[in-house]
Amino acid sequence: MPKTSARLLALLSLLQARRDWPGALLAERLEISPRTVRRDVDRLRELGYPIVAFKGPDGGYRLDAGTELPPLLFDDEQAVALAVALQIATTAGAGIEEAAVRALNTVRQVMPARLRHRIDTLRVTAVERPASRHNPQVDSGVLMTLSAAVHACEVLRFDYTPASPPGTTEDDRSEPATRRVQPHHLVTWGGRWYLVAWDLDREDWRTFRVDRITPRTPTGPRFTPRELPGGSVAAFVTARFRGSDGSGHWPCRGEVILALPAAAVSPYTADGVVEELGQDRCRLVLGSWSWAGLAATIGRFDADIEVVGPAELKDAFARLARRYADAAT
Repeated sequence: MPKTSARLLALLSLLQARRDWPGALLAERLEISPRTVRRDVDRLRELGYPIVAFKGPDGGYRLDAGTELPPLLFDDEQAVALAVALQIATTAGAGIEEAAVRALNTVRQVMPARLRHRIDTLRVTAVERPASRHNPQVDSGVLMTLSAAVHACEVLRFDYTPASPPGTTEDDRSEPATRRVQPHHLVTWGGRWYLVAWDLDREDWRTFRVDRITPRTPTGPRFTPRELPGGSVAAFVTARFRGSDGSGHWPCRGEVILALPAAAVSPYTADGVVEELGQDRCRLVLGSWSWAGLAATIGRFDADIEVVGPAELKDAFARLARRYADAAT
């Protein structure tokens, strides 16, 4: 029989690995008697671990949630994954950067030497993609409030500050408007946090920038979740940000024939459709915000281009050709 301390750690590790453990199975895995399992469970309870017993034919134990966070056990892969996640938390925009640094130091201090060495050699520098827009930090308390309302399916009221045109002074900014919504999902997109919700006053789906939300309390009554258009939150958000008219479609969509194999084109077309037409020819259907932007995107491919349509895309290629010719002279 292993020493008591080692046995307690082994028991705690098992209880963390799954929700319910029959007492007989714990005794078998630890190679001890059911009576010793009961004594060890009592010792863990004295150390602050909230272990509850459940009855039934396969009566056993469950590690429950408590009022305080007791020491936790991680296997090697979990410890490394946690350290990596904490290092890249600085780009989350959730206002948890300082807490993440402190948590990483805490985890590192209690790691075995072999794992500490792996973490020290794994230095991750989180670099955000350069962008013309500023991604503001979000209050972590606001995130928790919104997340709780989503989880509880409770109507949410908040003050929402609309976007202001560039160059707007503080005196000219619009006043926040009160919104009533049924919150469904909290998502990140392009470095920003958004709340996907059903707007009760407008009777339609809306996406709200979380950094512009000031929640009001208390929350409202519970609601029955609705089915999102598109079948999933990922499909809905992608479609919602795709078109400027909110329809979920690109304002400009064209079709061309490229003198390249489909395998050379498809990795660089995002949501475009690529069809193989031969060894060195493929059909590409692609969308964009503007015809000039679409023509420029297609022009990235170092290949001959045949425009199938529409006429607006042909005109855009002609305008770009004149601009490039002028630039060359």
